[in-house]
Amino acid sequence: MHVESIRRYCLSLPGAKEKLQWGETLCFKIGEKLFATVDLDVSSKVRLALKCTPEEFAELMERDGIRPAPYVGRYHWAGLERLDSVEDEELEELIRASYDIVSAKISRKLRKAPKRKKR
Repeated sequence: MHVESIRRYCLSLPGAKEKLQWGETLCFKIGEKLFATVDLDVSSKVRLALKCTPEEFAELMERDGIRPAPYVGRYHWAGLERLDSVEDEELEELIRASYDIVSAKISRKLRKAPKRKKR
C-alpha cells in the first residue's frame, strides 16, 4: 500500500482525523487518541505503527519486517519497516483492528462530537 492509500483508508473510518506531528509523521486519530502513524520519511526504520492486541502483537513480532514500534512497543504497538511488509488486505485489517481497539477506549460522546474551542 502507498501512503495515499493508507491515508484514504484511515480517513474512511468513522470520526477519524489526521494531523502531521513530530516532523514528518502523519498521525491518524479517533478523538484525541492515535490509532495509526505513517512516517513520511522513507529512510525511517519504522514506516507505519499501529496498536494490536497482545496476541496479535506476539504473532506479528515473529514476522520479517515488523518490530515493536519505538517508544510504544511495550503497549503492543507494532511497527512495519516497509509499507509492503504485509499484503494490502491484511494491512487494512490491521488498521481497522487498531482503530477498533483505540475507539473502544474513548467515550461515544467524544467519538462523535466535534472538538470544542476553549474560551
